[in-house]
Amino acid sequence: MQTKIITRENGGVGEGRPSVLPLFQRPVWVACFAMTAAVVWGWAYPLIKLGFEYLAITPEMTGNKILFAGLRFTMSGLIILAMAKAMGRPFAMRKGGDWWFMLVFALMNTTFHYAAFYIGLSHSAGARAAILNSLSVFSLVIMACIFFKSDRLTAGKILGCGIGFAGILALNLGGEESGRFTLLGDGMIIVNALCSAVASLLTRSLVKRVDVFVGTGYSLALGGLLLLVPSLLLGATLPQVNWQGMVILALLVGISALGFVLYNKLLTCNPVGKVAIYNSLIPVVGALTSCLCLDEEFYWKYVVAAALATAGIYIINKQKNG
Repeated sequence: MQTKIITRENGGVGEGRPSVLPLFQRPVWVACFAMTAAVVWGWAYPLIKLGFEYLAITPEMTGNKILFAGLRFTMSGLIILAMAKAMGRPFAMRKGGDWWFMLVFALMNTTFHYAAFYIGLSHSAGARAAILNSLSVFSLVIMACIFFKSDRLTAGKILGCGIGFAGILALNLGGEESGRFTLLGDGMIIVNALCSAVASLLTRSLVKRVDVFVGTGYSLALGGLLLLVPSLLLGATLPQVNWQGMVILALLVGISALGFVLYNKLLTCNPVGKVAIYNSLIPVVGALTSCLCLDEEFYWKYVVAAALATAGIYIINKQKNG
């Protein structure tokens, strides 16, 4: 790998004194970290459904699902904050009013995002939900072109989004036994995908207000509490507590901590498109692991939908400006 040298002429700070490109901007490490985040998030689909099974949480138990999600993200956020403290990261907000931004970010990144996700996933097959969730990437591309001058709408992006949306529509091919659109299933996964896209855009502003590591911990802990407290006040419980369910919960906590720290850091250092391309792995990993771990029936349209979604994301990002 050729190391890029930065001097005053090309953006560095010391004339004649080269500095190494930051770790999270080096192409090999960007690929490594982004792929890691995508793969662990793909595994979340079967793990959440297994968690519902082991903890005896049925589809109609909305409050119990919110409690499960709240426990996961509150613990993930607290772990990240504890690590940030041990690393000596600055915890202070740069401006007093930035706490309002953090509240909005926590709501979009965690509370609304995962309330919709947990409800939708309990009413949908894991493989189907994983592919449908790729809508977040295409929504993010369109939103980025609207709100950021550096992200221009090009013919490649239009083509990629068109192919990607075709993949999502392909999920509704075939007979009813292979899955049809439902409001509580597909509808909530779409809400989740849109919240995810908005949160990704807000991440660019997060770094201007607080250390990104600390901000990620704040958003997960605060967003998790906003799920946890209302569910407890409404009397929600985990219907059945056993070691299998606790192992699943621990794995999901780890997935959140690792995935969000890597992804949020990458978004603050690189163009959105350069990072988003690796999210094409999420529907593929999610669909495969759901069918393997949950014994879900695998339909041919999953292959078509995943292939189209992946192709769309690849076309969008196969451009020089990322």
